[in-house]
Amino acid sequence: MKIAQIAPLVESVPPRLYGGTERVVSWLTEELVAQGHEVTLFASGDSHTSAKLEAMVPRALRLDGIHNSAPHHIAMLDRIAERAAEFNVIHFHVDFFHSPIFRGLAHKTLTTLHGRQDLPELPDVYRAFPHMPLVSISNHQRKPVPPVNWMGTVYHGLPERQFHEGPGQGGYLAFLGRICPDKAPLEAIEIARLAGMKLKMAAKVDPVDQRYFDQVVAPVLAKSPHVEFIGEIDDRSKQQFLGDARALLFPICWPEPFGLVMIEAMACATPVIAFRQGAVPEILEDGLTGFVVGNAREAAAAVERLDLLFRPSIRSRFEERFSARAMAREYVRIYRRLADFDDVAVEAA
Repeated sequence: MKIAQIAPLVESVPPRLYGGTERVVSWLTEELVAQGHEVTLFASGDSHTSAKLEAMVPRALRLDGIHNSAPHHIAMLDRIAERAAEFNVIHFHVDFFHSPIFRGLAHKTLTTLHGRQDLPELPDVYRAFPHMPLVSISNHQRKPVPPVNWMGTVYHGLPERQFHEGPGQGGYLAFLGRICPDKAPLEAIEIARLAGMKLKMAAKVDPVDQRYFDQVVAPVLAKSPHVEFIGEIDDRSKQQFLGDARALLFPICWPEPFGLVMIEAMACATPVIAFRQGAVPEILEDGLTGFVVGNAREAAAAVERLDLLFRPSIRSRFEERFSARAMAREYVRIYRRLADFDDVAVEAA
């Protein structure tokens, strides 16, 4: 099949450091190419891919300090529309930016919703474009969405070779992600304190969260000798960071639509202790790949039960459920349904 993958331009594909959507787009693109599909990736010029790269900007907008990405995305979508006839399927990962331009070509597009869908401004978009084919990244993500054209739920997946089983003998708990209230870093610090364990925090601080970090998190770090704050790390550093951890803490307090860091930990055979929020109960198998808990005290108690889990089984469940191969397989099924519909529409015309 001839497939176009449309990535956000804020980060490169894959991103150098933090960037969940761009990372997933990279994993999907590479796996589709490996399976023999003809893939064109529309992304920033500093992206790296085995697909054909169409550079929409010279490099990731974040690196140039560009905060308003809308003009660049609009220009990109206009160029894609001019070339729409070249592709069987055009797969968008840019929220709803493309909907007005591609409403007449909806039958050959697919949009993966990567973010939360309970925001007050979104119902108007759903009502305006109810026919656009959509994919959710968890069933929980769909809950606030009115009736739309769902094509399926496809869980994120990463390459099996990206990480390998780690020993988990580093003697610490891990926190990986962003420093923001939704990710609850203070809860992670408290869980480690209650469990009597060291906590290593590898986390990015976005400009929008700098004040929260300076005024709320940093003072707690200063009086928490059991915590080591590492800062943002790249993919190569994640293997040792996650693989040596006793467990990953994921004490979120928002309706997380997926939680990519959970499957990164599982790929390293590292169990996850996560709060019962968002898609966590879908992704994490309680008592097998980790523990789903309600609060910090329950999480600390779960630390004492980690020996009940078998790390090779955690890795096996990752391979079965969350590999890039499994993700691409599900997307190709949807692509073929769209392509079949497109063929019928052409014949009818």
